[in-house]
Amino acid sequence: MNDRTSIPPPDPDAPQPPRTAPALAESGGEHLEGLVELVTFHSVETGFCVLKVKAQGMRDQVAVVGKLPRVNVGEWIKADGRWVFDRAHGRQFSADRLEAVVPDSLAGIEKFLGSGLIKGIGPVYAGKLVKAFGKDVLDIIENRSAELERVDGIGPTRRRLIKDSWNAQKSIRDIMGFLFANGVGTQRAFRIYKRYGEKAIETIRLDPYCLARDIRGIGFKTADQIALRLGVPADSLLRARAGLSHVLLELSDQGHCACPQLLLLDRAEAMLAIPAARLEEALRLELQAGRLVPGRGTDGETWIYLAHLHLAEREAAARLAAIAQGAHPCPGVKVDAAIDWVQRKHGMVLAEGQRAAFAGAFRHKVLVITGGPGVGKTTLVRALVEVLAAKKMRIQLCAPTGRAAKRMAELSGREAKTIHRLLEYDPATNGFKRDASRPLATDVLVADETSMLDIQLALSLFRAVPPGALLILVGDIDQLPSVGPGRVLGDIIASGTLPVYRLDHVFRQGGGSAIIENAHRVNRGEMPLLPEKGDAAGPTPASDFYFVRAETPERGVELVRKLARDSIPRRFGFSPMEDIQILTPMQKGELGARNLNLVMQTALNPRGTDIERFGWRYRTGDRVMQTENDYDKDVFNGDIGRIERVDAEESEVTVRFDDRRVVYDLQELDELTPAYAVTVHKSQGSEYPCVIVPVHTQHYVMLQRNLLYTAITRAKKLVVLVGTPKALALAVRSTGSLHRYTTLAPRLREAFGLAPLPPA
Repeated sequence: MNDRTSIPPPDPDAPQPPRTAPALAESGGEHLEGLVELVTFHSVETGFCVLKVKAQGMRDQVAVVGKLPRVNVGEWIKADGRWVFDRAHGRQFSADRLEAVVPDSLAGIEKFLGSGLIKGIGPVYAGKLVKAFGKDVLDIIENRSAELERVDGIGPTRRRLIKDSWNAQKSIRDIMGFLFANGVGTQRAFRIYKRYGEKAIETIRLDPYCLARDIRGIGFKTADQIALRLGVPADSLLRARAGLSHVLLELSDQGHCACPQLLLLDRAEAMLAIPAARLEEALRLELQAGRLVPGRGTDGETWIYLAHLHLAEREAAARLAAIAQGAHPCPGVKVDAAIDWVQRKHGMVLAEGQRAAFAGAFRHKVLVITGGPGVGKTTLVRALVEVLAAKKMRIQLCAPTGRAAKRMAELSGREAKTIHRLLEYDPATNGFKRDASRPLATDVLVADETSMLDIQLALSLFRAVPPGALLILVGDIDQLPSVGPGRVLGDIIASGTLPVYRLDHVFRQGGGSAIIENAHRVNRGEMPLLPEKGDAAGPTPASDFYFVRAETPERGVELVRKLARDSIPRRFGFSPMEDIQILTPMQKGELGARNLNLVMQTALNPRGTDIERFGWRYRTGDRVMQTENDYDKDVFNGDIGRIERVDAEESEVTVRFDDRRVVYDLQELDELTPAYAVTVHKSQGSEYPCVIVPVHTQHYVMLQRNLLYTAITRAKKLVVLVGTPKALALAVRSTGSLHRYTTLAPRLREAFGLAPLPPA
């Protein structure tokens, strides 16, 4: 049957279009308009959406697929495209061009206002407003908002909330229309508005590449697309200069602080298709402007840095050298007597390595304590803190993440803060209130999980350390390095400038922990020891470390779901929602975090009040993770909570993080992601009773020894690996991710007045 003959007959009761109807579709295509009644799916990353639309001239709802920066229930869409038949989903209208506009029918306006787009208006107030003002309601909101107070329940406060939200949405709409007209299929209009305000379009026209520099979620490729559509020549110096910074930003996302000059030019030429001579001129201009900085790399060649990373390495080295000088804040301690006292008080016995580190903390003003799981780092820190407190020292403890700080507090018995909270981050200045001009009021600072410190956060911490204080850096050098640029702990150790105490006596192994033993085996490049083969559907309770074989990714997904929902809770008593964490190497793929979150949400929390935003369905009871630092809300990247309430009327979602509730506007939900499964990188600094780790060749790019080691060491009571022996062996053997272009080590040697290290 021809597709055209199967189009439903006209419906006289179908919604009518807005007053200004669009032109017909171009020759060879078809045109469709209608009211969005359901947003089945929308990805903020790609713009792809699946909509259920009450289309003009059609009796039944139709499915429309296409791309929109954002879309809401109640909006009127205009689509140019063609009808197609999808084997899985049936008949759909595939839109080559899709645009959303404010509706004109009463039903459409009510749905639009009640969709949660406008703060202060939910479904109930949407009905009241349409009943009171009819089709004039949108004009009243925009131009005569005082009249809104005629509606029962709307006073001055709610009226201002509605008006302010409407104005913001109108600006966002203008921005979206501008970006859409310039070929943008994915963008962050709300963030653009917050960043640039009313000058957004003017700013973008002047320099489209500012989007890549300033807006999270908009990369160089999107900015480049806009620039080319706005007429910026493909070989322009503006594009070449922005491209060089983009290459360096991409490398910084991979952990590098710099890039060899020749490699930088080669990468930029391959990406931009701009002649080498033009790129060399662009590099000269960027160096002249100070946005990029040259330096001598560890191989003796010229490396190029983003200016802020060059400054961070140089100043961090100078700050550490300065802190290390001067008199110790706690002189005259009799170390042997202090060790005896703390051992008797707490019934502990310090091993030889711990005793050496304990003594070192009273000889040096800056020192590093490193070692793997179970070697007594926490016990040593607790003993040091106990003695220093008895000597009336002011002590502060910190860690990079909220979960790491909480764990540090639980194990030490003293308050511990995130570094951001300790340094008093100020959102108004995007900086810290604690720095060299206003240092921390402490005699001793202990920083845990320092393998997670990137160079910029490390610098901020070092700036705030008082010159006379004792600084103790604690961390596991064999874990994954920081997500951000730098390899701070590794470079400090490699520099040979500060005393480093390596703890290697494993205390917890004697308790029969296969987790601890296998973590150390993996760290040595040895395959983990596994129990005898048991039931593949679930481990037996004879060990705390298992490997479940899954030859295909599909089988792996099935086993992860069954293990988390059924087998592990049944055999070990762990709660799927509270105790079991899935840790995966990547976001993408069947065994990636995104797909596993969709699978586990369906398996563990299939019902409840929910709302769809940013490609996710946020549901009451869902386990979610904060994906960026939000200092206004006092929640930080990696914090995990549970959704307590979804309120469409007030356009809010309430999340409980430990003992407090945090409220999110629906526009802010892109800060949250489901957390049934998270990447191993996101798990750093955290511990969970049980972890399930997919280890499959689908993730071969990310299968590295330190990634597997980090995943294993996140578990306190049970580890279950799911995958193939080949992938496990690959992860154990691979150490390639350890290399980063950083120069903190030679800068430290220079700051301490030591001879340079030989070229690598």
